[in-house]
Amino acid sequence: YAMLLSLIFLIVLVAAVVGFVFRHEIKTNFESNLNLALKNYNVTADRHSEAVDTIQRTLHCCGVQNYTDWERTEYFSQRGIPQSCCKSQDDCSEKDLKDPNKAKLKVFVDGCFFLVTSTMESKMSVVAGISFGIACFQLIGIILACCLSRYITNNQYEMV
Repeated sequence: YAMLLSLIFLIVLVAAVVGFVFRHEIKTNFESNLNLALKNYNVTADRHSEAVDTIQRTLHCCGVQNYTDWERTEYFSQRGIPQSCCKSQDDCSEKDLKDPNKAKLKVFVDGCFFLVTSTMESKMSVVAGISFGIACFQLIGIILACCLSRYITNNQYEMV
């Protein structure tokens, strides 16, 4: 049992170190995937398009760096900026979303990349604290399992 807990502890520790060391690569990868999702965005509700819509609605953002990122997509030439960028769903017409100047007043202007990364970084202290607490419980479990094993080995029962 102690060995199993030690193995789990080491796996979590390695994952935390790798995540910390490669955090810049994770950001770069996220940005390139978000750009790719915008480029391939369509109305047919594939999971990438749904993810983009969810991020834009939840964080009140539009595009990767800002709302003008949509102008470089095929979707923009057909339908303009997506409805998920609108500040108010009632006040967003497709005509307004095709005109970048009118759209600026009706959509969120901030990009999603900065908002997602800043939200993740702000929550990292909570994640680190919870992970530290779990690691402490695992270490206590390892120590107690070793103590129990030693106690059982030292106190052999006598046969009657």
